[in-house]
Amino acid sequence: MPLPVPLSPLASVNSVLAEDEWLPRARAHAERVARFAEPFVARRNARKKHPIEDFLFTYYTHKPGQLGRWHPGAGVALVGDAARERLGWKHYRALTEAERAAAGLPAGDAPGASAAVVLDLPAYAGEREETIRFCGVILRGTAERPANFGCFGLHEWAMAYRSEKFGIRHEYLPLRLGAAGTDRVVEEHRIRCTHFDAFRFYAPDAVPLNELQPTRAAQRDLEQPGCLHANMDLYKWAYKLGPAVPGELLMDCFELAWRVRTMDMQASPYDLSDWGFEPIAIERPAGKSAYVEAQRGFAAEAAVLRGRLTTALATLEAVLA
Repeated sequence: MPLPVPLSPLASVNSVLAEDEWLPRARAHAERVARFAEPFVARRNARKKHPIEDFLFTYYTHKPGQLGRWHPGAGVALVGDAARERLGWKHYRALTEAERAAAGLPAGDAPGASAAVVLDLPAYAGEREETIRFCGVILRGTAERPANFGCFGLHEWAMAYRSEKFGIRHEYLPLRLGAAGTDRVVEEHRIRCTHFDAFRFYAPDAVPLNELQPTRAAQRDLEQPGCLHANMDLYKWAYKLGPAVPGELLMDCFELAWRVRTMDMQASPYDLSDWGFEPIAIERPAGKSAYVEAQRGFAAEAAVLRGRLTTALATLEAVLA
C-alpha cells in the first residue's frame, strides 16, 4: 500500500505495508532463521558443540530469539491487527492521526480501524547515536580502503602458535599438522592481520610476529574489505542498527558470515574431518590459491551488503544531522 503522496526523506513514514504484504515476509524470515537457530539451540540443550555452526550465536551477542524477529526497516509502517503486538516492542510507536491521514488510512478511533505502527526514528536514533556514528565510520572507511588478499587466514594459526605452551582455543579439536607443524607454518609466513578482534586472540608469542599491532582504537583506520572477519562483522553492524535494518538485509549478512566462518575454519590449523569438512591447506600453493579465490568472492558479496547497510544507515544519520 504506497502512500498517496510522497513524503520528505526525513519523514518517519515513507511507505505502508498492509498485513497481507508484511506477514508473509515476517514468516519467511522466521523460517530462514530457524534453519540455523534450531540446530544450535538443540545442541546447546544437549551440551554439544559445533566448531563452525555455533560461532555466529556464541561469538556475536545477538540471540536466536532476537534474530527471529523480522523488522521492515526505518520509515516503513505496518498495518493490521497483527501489527498491534509491536506496540509492546522497543522502539515502535503507533502512527499519528496525521500520518494515518497521509497514508490514506481511517482515523485510529474509526470503527474497524486497524493498528498501524512504525519505528520511532527520532527516539531510536537519539538512543543509539554513538553506535550509528561508529557504524558509519567503519562501513565507509572499510569500503574506501584497498583490499588485502595475502593474509591466507594465518590469524587462526597465530592463535594456535606454541600450543604446547599456551594451549588452543578449540581444545576439543586436533591440530591437522600437530603442534610443531602448526608452529612451523606460522614461522615461515608473513603475518599481517588487520583485524583487532582476531589479533586479540593471538597466542602471546605470536603477537610480536604480526607486522601490525591492531588496537580497538585503531580499528576505524585498519579495517579493509578483503578481511574475512571484517566481512563477517557486517552481520554485527546490521544487528547493532537493530530494527532500522530490514530483516532480509540482516539475514543476507548473517548467511554471508556463516559461509565465511566455514571457509575460515577450513583454512585453520584444525582437523575438521570428523565434522565432514575438507581442509584448505594454506601451507601449500594450491591451498593459498583456493583461499584467495574464495576470499575475493566473499569480498565482492560483502561490498554489496556494505553498500546496502550504508544506505540504511544514512536514514538514521539524517535524523541526527
